[in-house]
Amino acid sequence: MKNLTMMLACVAFLGLAFTNPASMAVAFKVDVSASTVKWTGYKVTGKHFGKVKIKSGSLEMSKTKLVKAAFEMDMSSLTVEDIEGKMADNLKGHLMSDDFFSVEKNPTASFTSTKITAKDKLGNFSITGNLVIKGISKPITFDANVKPEAGKVMGMAKIKVDRTNYDIKFRSGKFFADLGDKAIYDDFELEINLVAAK
Repeated sequence: MKNLTMMLACVAFLGLAFTNPASMAVAFKVDVSASTVKWTGYKVTGKHFGKVKIKSGSLEMSKTKLVKAAFEMDMSSLTVEDIEGKMADNLKGHLMSDDFFSVEKNPTASFTSTKITAKDKLGNFSITGNLVIKGISKPITFDANVKPEAGKVMGMAKIKVDRTNYDIKFRSGKFFADLGDKAIYDDFELEINLVAAK
């Protein structure tokens, strides 16, 4: 009987030792009112920036380890913040048109992780996943800092995106010659700040 008890205890211990951390993960729902996405686009003569609202999202944690991340952006909420008035309205309309994000046809953009690797014990991770823009899904990898804080999970990342991967070719040097100072750089940046709670 004693041997049987010890054997069962060993089996239970080994089961715990080899349990997939993802199976013990706790899901935290992204607070869309407290989370932000800032976009920045660059051109030869300067840059433009604004925000896009988070529509939904979740971060799954196993203690301090991030095991899954996903969020969806409401592209119809896109704003322009570096200029004002009619110029801002015109730029916003252009960004929402088929030259850029085709928002009427593709009202959301999203990211879903496929692989997450911890870089240290300070909440720094390398995240790989699928970024969907204009209905086109492409793999992307970026660094992020995600950690528990006061009962919530805080996530921060800067993602550099090549717009031409998503059929956004307007004034791209890859596709048009002799653009001069009218050229728009292919890479734009998304600065993600997520706040999530149970």
